[in-house]
Amino acid sequence: MATVHQSNGHGEAAATNGKSNGHAAANGKSNGHGEAAAANGRSNGHAAANGKSNGHGEAAAANGRSNGHAAANGKSNGHGEAAAANGKSNGHAAAAAADWNFAGGKDGILATTGAKNSIRAIRYKISASVEESGPRPVLPLAHGDPSVFPAFRTAVEAEDAVAAALRTGQFSCYAAGVGLPAARSAVAEHLSQGVPYKLSADDIFLTAGGTQAIEVIIPVLAQTAGANILLPRPGYPNYEARAAFNKLEVRHFDLIPEKGWEIDVDSLESIADKNTTAMLIINPNNPCGSVYSYEHLAKVAEVARKLGILVIADEVYGKLVLGNAPFIPMGVFGHIAPVLSIGSLSKSWIVPGWRLGWVAVYDPTKILEETKISTSITNYLNVSTDPATFVQAALPQILENTKEDFFKRIIGLLRESSEICYREIKENKYITCPHKPEGSMFVMVKLNLHLLEEIHDDIDFCCKLAKEESVILCPGRNAYGHLKNNYME
Repeated sequence: MATVHQSNGHGEAAATNGKSNGHAAANGKSNGHGEAAAANGRSNGHAAANGKSNGHGEAAAANGRSNGHAAANGKSNGHGEAAAANGKSNGHAAAAAADWNFAGGKDGILATTGAKNSIRAIRYKISASVEESGPRPVLPLAHGDPSVFPAFRTAVEAEDAVAAALRTGQFSCYAAGVGLPAARSAVAEHLSQGVPYKLSADDIFLTAGGTQAIEVIIPVLAQTAGANILLPRPGYPNYEARAAFNKLEVRHFDLIPEKGWEIDVDSLESIADKNTTAMLIINPNNPCGSVYSYEHLAKVAEVARKLGILVIADEVYGKLVLGNAPFIPMGVFGHIAPVLSIGSLSKSWIVPGWRLGWVAVYDPTKILEETKISTSITNYLNVSTDPATFVQAALPQILENTKEDFFKRIIGLLRESSEICYREIKENKYITCPHKPEGSMFVMVKLNLHLLEEIHDDIDFCCKLAKEESVILCPGRNAYGHLKNNYME
């Protein structure tokens, strides 16, 4: 019996207070086949405790039992193996590096390019450039959440509706995957006001914000092998990220700055093929601030019908129209091509943290029902998360009771801000704004890099602006569709 035993050969020792039917070494070091049983342990095999071996060093767990070859806290360049402390092993528990079956994930989309496709990751990178002891308070202009500013507090009717629903004590339960029936009916009634036919509750799927609506639609479209989707450039990056995660090929069509960021309709046929399933429009547009006309949307619908694809209409900013051009729901053209519209409370009611959105099916000819797109959405939501039940319960009252004065006040604030931005940008030779914003919360501007010294690109500009002036903008090229030119939001 020995402790702290060293051997260059086949040195062996029994464990303190241990019993062994094999070869045991306690706290032994061996370059050969040194082996030890655990303290207070029993071993029927070859066990080494706290041993180091360049050969076949093996150890049993402290207070453990082993019928095989187990190594605890052992280091080995050979066949070192370890069992958990206080564990039991009938086999070979390995502690050294192994060929893990999940190791391939390190080369996957999330691990390698996920941050590049995330607007949050880009924004965090810019925000990290801000000096804590900067010259002035931070001015965050890189995200669509004005709720951080007191002037943009939501409607009191919305707050009261949520509080009342919560206080009933009836809505702390799970809801159906597709949403509470009353809430779905309320959304259907709300959206039917803008289209020439009536939606039903079955046409509405409630989601945890507009983000989950994207997460639902993209996998449904990706079910077909080799499918692709047409996305705008610039556009909202979550669509591209979600497509990448679901191995759905993305093909881009351009928005034309000189035409108010209209869709290059003529290019759609050239980039689509028999595997194209859908195209996306964002109206009012994020990040360009444009609002599309009836005539332009009608052209888009006709091309979609010709191509045999559905239209995803991101309309979360539908109530935030700043100019004279009215908002036209894409569902108006649902009889031409089927439409999946994404909406939410987040932007129009300035409550992104409430996480309540929806997918509305505008499909009077029932094409999406026949092709089981609607069924697929239902099945996806049945295995996904739900928006908070009490917020769903409040939704009918929110939609019915919020006064128009609230939206006028919010639009007034956004219009004033957009006017200031556009006016000041026009007087700045270093920045160009191709189109005055008419909706949403955003404006896209172009950097005139040839006039700027020591500025390499839009990300470099945004990082230096954050560091020197504590102003956070969003670089357009990387965050919004990899524009060839240097744009910012």
